[in-house]
This record gives sequence, C-alpha cells and structure tokens, in this order.
Amino acid sequence: MLRLATILVALLPVWAAAANTLKISTLYPDGTTIVTGLKEAGKEIAEKTEGRVKLKVYPGGVMGDDRAVQRKIRIGQLHGQVAQGGAFASAYKDSQILNVPLAFNDYDEVDAVRAELDPVIKQGLEEGGWVSFGLIDGGFAYVMSEKPVKSITDLRDQKLWLPANDEGSAKAAKAFELSPIMLNIGSVLTSLQTGAVNAFAAPPVAALTLQWYSRVNYLTDMPLLYTFGTLGIHEKFFKRLSAEDQQVVRQVLDSTFAKLDAQSRQENLSAFQAVKQQGLEVVEPSPEQLAEWRSYAKRATAELVEEGEISQDMLDRLNAILAQQREGQ
Repeated sequence: MLRLATILVALLPVWAAAANTLKISTLYPDGTTIVTGLKEAGKEIAEKTEGRVKLKVYPGGVMGDDRAVQRKIRIGQLHGQVAQGGAFASAYKDSQILNVPLAFNDYDEVDAVRAELDPVIKQGLEEGGWVSFGLIDGGFAYVMSEKPVKSITDLRDQKLWLPANDEGSAKAAKAFELSPIMLNIGSVLTSLQTGAVNAFAAPPVAALTLQWYSRVNYLTDMPLLYTFGTLGIHEKFFKRLSAEDQQVVRQVLDSTFAKLDAQSRQENLSAFQAVKQQGLEVVEPSPEQLAEWRSYAKRATAELVEEGEISQDMLDRLNAILAQQREGQ
C-alpha cells in the first residue's frame, strides 16, 4: 500500500499538468490569423501562469466537424472549440441573432448592433455552459456561383452547398424554397471540382483561404448574412483552473480576441476586393429582385422565431437598434 501511495504521489504533477492543458479544436487552417493569434495567446498564458495552464490548438478540422468536436468535448478528449456562432446554438439559441438573413446593409449597422448585443451573446453562452472571450468578425457571406445568380429563381437552379448539421441554415433554406446539398466543410472543394456543387454562400476570406473561389465565376453583390466566430471553452474544464489562473486566461483571451476581431474585419474587407481580382464577376440584383430577396428573408426570419431558433424578444432588440442606426444616417 505504501508503495502504491508513493507511485500515486509521483504521478500527481503529471496529472495536474494534463488537466491544465486546454485542448482547442477549430476548422480554421493552420497559419491563419486566428490560429496564429490563439497559439500566441497560449504562449502568453503559459508564461503568466508559470506553466500551470497551456493551450493546445488542433487546426484545420483534424478533430472533425463541429458535431464530432462537441462529442469529444463531452467525453473530455477536447475542452473547447473556435467555431462559427451557430455551433453553440444548442446552448444559447439567440447567439444566432447576428446571422439573420439580409438583416444588415453595411458594417456600420453590424457595429451598432454588436456594440449592444455582443455582451448579451457572451453572457448567454456562459449561462449555457460555454466560457467565451468575445466574437470574431467573420464577414458578410455572399453567394458565389458557376452561373450568375441575381434572383432567388437563379439560386434555386444551382446546386447550392450549405453546411451539414446546421439547423438554422437548413430552416432558412426551406423558407427560401431552396433544396441545398448539405456537406461538411472538408467536402466542399472536391464537390465543386466534380460539379456535385456549383454554388455556395460564404465570406470572401473563406472562399480564398479554402480555394473555393477557383471553382466559381460569379459573386452576387448582396450581403446575404453576417457571420462571426468565437472560442468556447466548456465550463466544466474551465472551472478546474484556479481562480487566479481563470482570471489570467480571461484577460489574455479577451485581449487576443478583441485584436483578432479587428484584424479579421480588415481581412474580410480586403478579401472582397481580392476575389474580384481573381476574376470573379460581380453581379447585382435589380431593385425588384432585391425586394423579393428581402421578402423571403423576412419570411425565413419569422419561421426561425416560430420554430424557436431565435426569440422574438432578441429579434425586436435587433430591429430596434437597426431602426435607430438608420434614422441617424
């Protein structure tokens, strides 16, 4: 028994070190601004906690899609993920409020809404079990396609990709009377190359990073929806850290994500120009076509509320902020 106790005592430092290594998965590829920033934050955290807390980042989707990652988080194989906001919708439905289709006309409107609702989303995620450190600008998603898309009818004629396991996107697509092809992100480029898919809606920076732009010819100049990402560390792992180390992790990651948010905004603005320089032709819906898009978007939003994907109270807050912003212009 004494010998066993001695072995257990000897192993305690190893177990403690393992428990304080926060393993973070993300679909963002290695070398991107977000992954690089997260790794730098990990170094700072390790230094300020004298090695008590470390971050280990698994980039590029090597741990699987969002659903696979969250299964691994539940069993403790991973501790958190950097993902699009919809990945955390099961914990806090209203985290999807910024993704309402055709809600925003420009970034000034996004900034006005985020100034008020970012803290609400962060608090809601934490109450739902995810410790978050701020949102990262994902840019506006635009339709990019092999053939020009100006109207909803044009889009219905395409083989449109949407992400698998994204209930909000699937329900919005249904309201637009679309029949999308639901695939994991890792399958999109191959599907574009084979012709199984010939259209997608994504921010230009994603289209550039993942090389999707090389398989399409047109970009529809209409901000279909706003996207954002965030880091969520599950509370059961975060709470294992000492109060002192929790404070360090919060300070470092809050600061890091504020910087990443600003950097990502600039990258998204530059990416829009870059895809045009790569040869994509920009097409614009006519006023009549745009009105039809907005009518379907309004219907899709109403159905998201009806089906419990977002609350009416949160939608009312969004619309009130936008109304005030537009009155001031």
